[in-house]
Amino acid sequence: MRTISIINLKGGVGKTVTSINMAYELMRRGRRVLLIDCDKQGNTSKFFKCYSKDKTSLSDVLTGDTDIRAAIYLTDYSNTDSSVPTLDVIPADMSLINAAKQIDNDPIRPGMTRLKDALADICGDYDYCVIDCAPDINIPIVNALVASDDVVIPVVIDKFTFDGIAEVLGKIDEVRKWQNHELNFAGCLVTSYRNNDLCNEGVEILQEKFGKVFYTRIKWTQIMSKSTFAGVPIVEFSPRCGAAGSYKAFAEEYERSVCNG
Repeated sequence: MRTISIINLKGGVGKTVTSINMAYELMRRGRRVLLIDCDKQGNTSKFFKCYSKDKTSLSDVLTGDTDIRAAIYLTDYSNTDSSVPTLDVIPADMSLINAAKQIDNDPIRPGMTRLKDALADICGDYDYCVIDCAPDINIPIVNALVASDDVVIPVVIDKFTFDGIAEVLGKIDEVRKWQNHELNFAGCLVTSYRNNDLCNEGVEILQEKFGKVFYTRIKWTQIMSKSTFAGVPIVEFSPRCGAAGSYKAFAEEYERSVCNG
């Protein structure tokens, strides 16, 4: 199972939309996918209608209160037959705040490897695990990075494009040095892309400053917000729109980059 963290410390760049649509596209490509909500706001959980403070969630996995399998919920795209594609979800909610405090105050169990250890129990059940990370660096997010093979940073080209990217890359280097030597920065993914001078110049600067930028750019469309409100991945909601084609191409580009090492 290959695990991907989707993260940026800047809000409004499409982390959750990218996590959902990347997971969905990988599933459409024949993969078994687990999508983990690692944001206390629980927007991914709400999208897949599994948000509830009464449900077992990522918090329970991190605190050790439950086996990870008890926190996995089926979606409209799930299949219990292990031989066919699936998209399952581990939800999150505000209890992540208290879970982080509990982990910080635990003098016995290691705090940064809990998600990695839990995922090891189900690594044979899935091809990919996609983690929707909060715009923060805290214990749950560090757990996500420690458990991941790759990190994708969604970016919107605007006045504040570069805010937070250097900090994420610094944390990647730190985690790579001390906890996860194989952690790979897969690249920045430009979202809300419009083919104009501002966007194209911004992409060039992004490449100069940070090196890795996916060739695929997620095209801007107002239909995306309608897709989110409907709780339907963009390719299913509006298969002919530019963003749908973009996420198809991105999933293909990501898998090709993984295969090519």
